Amino acid sequence: MNRPIRVLVAKVGLDGHDRGAKVIATALRDAGMEVIYTGLRQTPEMVVTAALQEDVDAIGISILSGAHMTVFPKVMDLLKEKGMDDVLLTGGGIIPEDDMKALNGLGVGKLFAPGTPTSEIANYIKEWVKANRSF
Repeated sequence: MNRPIRVLVAKVGLDGHDRGAKVIATALRDAGMEVIYTGLRQTPEMVVTAALQEDVDAIGISILSGAHMTVFPKVMDLLKEKGMDDVLLTGGGIIPEDDMKALNGLGVGKLFAPGTPTSEIANYIKEWVKANRSF
């Protein structure tokens, strides 16, 4: 079965700035992916529940609040708890490089800084899914 890549784009926590998330969601849709945008003020539990219900290939979290070292590990733990080891967790925002490396070490996929070309993000997700999922 050949279905489009499904990506859930989420804003976790109290960060109310969602312009970047909406730009990414539109770019991924333009790249041929199905995108589910959860909106603002999601909890890690809400994100993982939505990802499970929507049968997504990837979750992209946009975070500008500085809570990335709490949010990403919590989402990773919930994904493992639900047996969703075949779902890519990626994202971006204001995340120091050392923190990006630490999160990558926990199993989080590539993280993107502001200004990253949207085509780079779309290509990363496509390549990851191609290498890690069987349709």
